[in-house]
Amino acid sequence: QVQLVESGGGLVQPGGTLNLSCTASGRIYSILAGAMGWYRQAPGKQREERELVATITESGGTNYADSVKGRFTISRDSAKTTVVLQMNSLTPEDTADYYCNLLDYNGQIYWGQGTQVTVSS
Repeated sequence: QVQLVESGGGLVQPGGTLNLSCTASGRIYSILAGAMGWYRQAPGKQREERELVATITESGGTNYADSVKGRFTISRDSAKTTVVLQMNSLTPEDTADYYCNLLDYNGQIYWGQGTQVTVSS
């Protein structure tokens, strides 16, 4: 099993910056060989409507949603257990619950509990 713990959400003004962090623990091989990422669920949306924000593979390859390209940056520490999402130039449309995600080599998906991000003046 893998546990994911997120931190860093909160209230920020439009144009502001916020960093989200997610640390994985548990089955170490699943973590080291897995891809990690962030998804978000906007207010009023269902779990099935979570949208990809950004992902990073065990080798450092990244992928971003078009809506965040150029504004968000995902990174992973050298231990490969912590992933950080740096979010710049935030807009109210970025308001959502953000969930950390890990996809391991067996196709098993793990989710964190989520952290709320609110962009408002």
